[in-house]
Amino acid sequence: MLELESVFDTQSEVVPWLVKGKLTPLNENGESTNLSRTDLQIINVEKNGGVVFTWKGKKGTTCVGLHDLHKKQNKLLYIFDREVSLISCSVNKERTLLAVSILQFAGRDMPLNTFRPVSRCLTLLIEIHPANNTKVLKAIDSNVKVQFLYQDSDARMLPESHLLIISEDRCIEHIRIRVIIEEGYRAVIQDPDHLPKEIVAEDFFWAQWDTEAQRLFYIVEKESNAVLMCYQFYLDRSNEMLMSLSLGFPLIVTRLSLVNFGYNYFHEEEKSSESLNLQIFTDHAGALSVCYSHPMQNDQEFIYSVILLHYGWRKTFRVSLEKSKCASISDLAFLNVGYYIAVYVPGYFLHLINIQHPNLTCHSLFLSGDDAKVKPWNHQCYALSSDLVLDCHLRKIYKPVLNPQLLMQFMRNSKLVCHQRAAIHCAILYLQCNSVMESQIIHWLCGLSASACADLIQEFIVGTIYRKAISETNALAKLLPCSSLVNWKGDIPGITCTTENILQSAGKRIHDCKVFWEVMNTNVESLKNFECLHKSLDTNSLGRMKSRLLSGMKADARAIRHFTNVLETAKMILSKVDTLSPEERVVPFCQEEDCQQMALIGLMSEKLKEHVLKHAHSLGKKKIDVIVNNYVANLLECIWKIVDTIWKNYGLRTHNLCLSNREEVNSAEFVVFHMMIWVLQAVEGLSLPLPPGYHTIHMVLGARCLPLHSLLHYIDLGLLHPTEQFVTRLIEELDNSEINERFKLSIMARIPKIIEQKICCLWDHPISTSHVARNYVEILLKKRSTQQKSRPIFIRERDTFETEFLPLTYLARILTEVEYEAMNPFEAQQNVDVKFVEEVALKQTFILLGLENK
Repeated sequence: MLELESVFDTQSEVVPWLVKGKLTPLNENGESTNLSRTDLQIINVEKNGGVVFTWKGKKGTTCVGLHDLHKKQNKLLYIFDREVSLISCSVNKERTLLAVSILQFAGRDMPLNTFRPVSRCLTLLIEIHPANNTKVLKAIDSNVKVQFLYQDSDARMLPESHLLIISEDRCIEHIRIRVIIEEGYRAVIQDPDHLPKEIVAEDFFWAQWDTEAQRLFYIVEKESNAVLMCYQFYLDRSNEMLMSLSLGFPLIVTRLSLVNFGYNYFHEEEKSSESLNLQIFTDHAGALSVCYSHPMQNDQEFIYSVILLHYGWRKTFRVSLEKSKCASISDLAFLNVGYYIAVYVPGYFLHLINIQHPNLTCHSLFLSGDDAKVKPWNHQCYALSSDLVLDCHLRKIYKPVLNPQLLMQFMRNSKLVCHQRAAIHCAILYLQCNSVMESQIIHWLCGLSASACADLIQEFIVGTIYRKAISETNALAKLLPCSSLVNWKGDIPGITCTTENILQSAGKRIHDCKVFWEVMNTNVESLKNFECLHKSLDTNSLGRMKSRLLSGMKADARAIRHFTNVLETAKMILSKVDTLSPEERVVPFCQEEDCQQMALIGLMSEKLKEHVLKHAHSLGKKKIDVIVNNYVANLLECIWKIVDTIWKNYGLRTHNLCLSNREEVNSAEFVVFHMMIWVLQAVEGLSLPLPPGYHTIHMVLGARCLPLHSLLHYIDLGLLHPTEQFVTRLIEELDNSEINERFKLSIMARIPKIIEQKICCLWDHPISTSHVARNYVEILLKKRSTQQKSRPIFIRERDTFETEFLPLTYLARILTEVEYEAMNPFEAQQNVDVKFVEEVALKQTFILLGLENK
């Protein structure tokens, strides 16, 4: 699943350039010879993507070059007139100075004539614009690493360069080098004999250079504990000590470890129990992760920890190996994959730890077997602090990337829901999956069991709309949920995890770093925000709000205005949904005014705006309105896309929504019907609205696919919801045969009262006319007050039957009085009055007496 993607290969990107420039060694006949891989060495990688490399040149010379990873260009920096052993090299950003450390061998090689050695290692500062003077910075018996600091501003010529000198006698020095321009082009060192320097760190056991952030991390021992120090370098102001953090374990190492200071080909840099296997990864968003492996107690178990300082957590993992296998701690490597930190033991396991959303363990991937192979990894690959890997054997630089095809294959083959959920989360948020991959995921979801499918559909929906929301503005990254889960307490086979809150201990030792504190506080608060948002948008809360909204609008003018505003917001959102998908849709959603769903759409937008405005008010109300409306529109579009993809996969079209030919049903409709149930359960489980028309289309499919008793059972369970549009179609498309009449009556007995009152007026049937008359009488009698009893009764013209049926005559007079005093509630919609009630009452009486045919 994880692969190493080549970003730099000396054989393909440097050797042709050397041959073309005739910079390769010459043979006895003066002809250029081919360079072997051992003749080319990658020494260092600078901040701006500059790769420093060396090779053996003509006549026994040693050359230093620079490759630009972005422009794919090479440049010759300097040529030594003798063959030298470079163990460290760095060039400043302006390409005017070159710092090198040269290892001088005794006995086996003759000393250099140019540099007469008095020590094992020489550290030099060379002017290279153009090649001019050389300054000896250090001459000691231990190895020395060099590293120039880089500024963040544009590439203008600076008067001062800054250089770090890291010696293996455990001392780090910071040297300031002032550069002046002579004769209009020559960059020379000003006063090279008096370069200002300061000691940054001493007596450390481990150090790492953070190329991107320009930070120096190092570990010292204090009170028998390992203490991590972080030193931030600035070129335009004073340097700053960012933190001093106890790591919580004793230092039992004796060997110095230097990380990301280039590679020394003349000294085998292997991991052992005597050195600390620790690496720190940072990113532009403020994440800071400290990864380290614990000493192995036996060869059957790996223990490693990841301190997520941006969350204030320490996560410790234990991986047990099979009894037939054994491994060494030196095999364990940490890699930066951007969204993840990869813990890799070749041949055993690959653990992708989610560092952006680490609160749920099920969002991390733990792989073994063939899934855990990282190609083309070998034992001479070393991870850099950035997202790069150096292959010292092949002289290549790789970038670890996740293969989408392998991820999809893993997702399809996985049997555990935790693995499937992690794969979906990875595909959507890390790989930024396109429409093709989305369709593949939806197609795969359709083949799962009902319980697993609903959960994973939830993950797919929430992850998709989260990705689209943060693409608009990253300010929402900590305010909106990225997962459908709030908590997860399951287990991942093969690995155990314990989480420790180190926020309090970290707080005492982290210095006043505004940016760091902002990131940590935002991450910690985001977890609380997710819980608050989840509570405010739960099913009961939104359901109660919707019920109050729909019931209060009948009497309260304020509620009516609120309801009107909610519907206007919903209409605005629905108008955006139509423009979001460039593909032709086959499911006819959003073609009816579903008052229930439109109320939920408007209420969700309203609650989200309150939530975002509370925590990100700096965005401004207008921008928040746009962002939230887009968020809800993307939600509806995502649900629409899921159902649309299902329909396309099974070949359904709008002609499958005809109620009159229910006998012509194929198996595909039955499958799609049940899949729409899973989508419904997923959406309603998250208290999210559905596209208007969803329930109508679902009911039509249910009416076509299910026998009546099953259909009614689904309605009673709440899996199907009869809508006004569906019942209207039922009345209009089906005749009044005995079977259809029973079908209609069974459905109408289960529809809400407000829909029932509207539908009865459309159906020409004794039961519906009786129902209309009863509702009319009930409404008029409720309007009759006690004061009206004392008023004279309005006497209308008598009919012939009044003297024959006195109870009905008296009721008719009362209704006439009320109808005269109050507006007829049915007058605007249908021809219903007292005369209508009398006729219906008589007709019902005839039916009850069995006289309807006489």
